[in-house]
Amino acid sequence: MRLSPDEIILWEYGFVKINATIATTWVLMLLMVVASRLVTRRLLTEHRISRWQSTLEIIVIGINEQIREVGIREPKKYISFLGTLFLFIAVSNLLAIVPGYHPPTSSLSTTAALAVCVFLAVPVFGILEVGLLKYLSSYLQPSFIMLPFNIIGELSRTLALAVRLFGNMMSGAVIVSILLSITPFLFPIVMTALGMLTGMIQAYIFSILAAVYIAAATR
Repeated sequence: MRLSPDEIILWEYGFVKINATIATTWVLMLLMVVASRLVTRRLLTEHRISRWQSTLEIIVIGINEQIREVGIREPKKYISFLGTLFLFIAVSNLLAIVPGYHPPTSSLSTTAALAVCVFLAVPVFGILEVGLLKYLSSYLQPSFIMLPFNIIGELSRTLALAVRLFGNMMSGAVIVSILLSITPFLFPIVMTALGMLTGMIQAYIFSILAAVYIAAATR
């Protein structure tokens, strides 16, 4: 039993390797780009709009309100980043019902990359919002003695983001694999549905935590 899609090598030439994590990540990004293009190519402002546009507006408004509730006063500045994070993780986990599909979020390399994105985005948004000097001075609050602890806190929360998402996604995949080998077919289907629900919850938690970090940096 493979614990990570990193172990599945699809193509190899010398030291260059394409594993299942890389392949599914790029395919997933391509699908999301094509889907967004198809949904947004004919947006209307009339009273009667398409179901696709209606669904898109519900998703955007929902993400916008969640960002606002975290404490960010102008969520439109951050919805492209936070919304993309949520949709990528959510779609990645929802496609787990496809036979032979390996969610990239069950790989530590993917979850680490997502966490690093948040790690880099927080100071960028903070500096753009409050300025470089004011943002850097936050590391000295309430006293300069807290500087090393604040830096350690930045690094540890990035690690926690990556490990939390990876652990929850991998554990679900492992449980389903074990059940498929020792139980009838019906029970693993139920567990797969439960795993999809867990994946949506993890996408929500990851995005909300990222929003909380950005809100703290931009105040």
